[in-house]
Amino acid sequence: MSVRVRRIYEPPEPDDGLRVLVDRLWPRGLAKDAARIDAWPKELTPSAELRTWYHAGEGSFEEFRRRYEAELDAPQAAELLDGLRESARAGRVTLLTASKKPDQNHATVLAELLGS
Repeated sequence: MSVRVRRIYEPPEPDDGLRVLVDRLWPRGLAKDAARIDAWPKELTPSAELRTWYHAGEGSFEEFRRRYEAELDAPQAAELLDGLRESARAGRVTLLTASKKPDQNHATVLAELLGS
């Protein structure tokens, strides 16, 4: 499987494959045509409540991960996750996020789940 995480603000690359925006909100200051995304499955993004809780600094990344994975068990999210997993088996999938923390964000959790 080939899954990677990149910041949405980085220019698209020819080997990105399927470009999937995994943020619930559109990235500030970025024109939609410049992003060149192929999919924007908002059901795979953390809920507003979870995102607010995590960004307020109320909990650890491990707790965020646990709560987020529980959200991804919902039927619609699980179906979308399975679809992305199939896409990753067929070729490269690039998960795009505006997050400045490359090692501690929801896109990293998704990439790990897609690799399993």
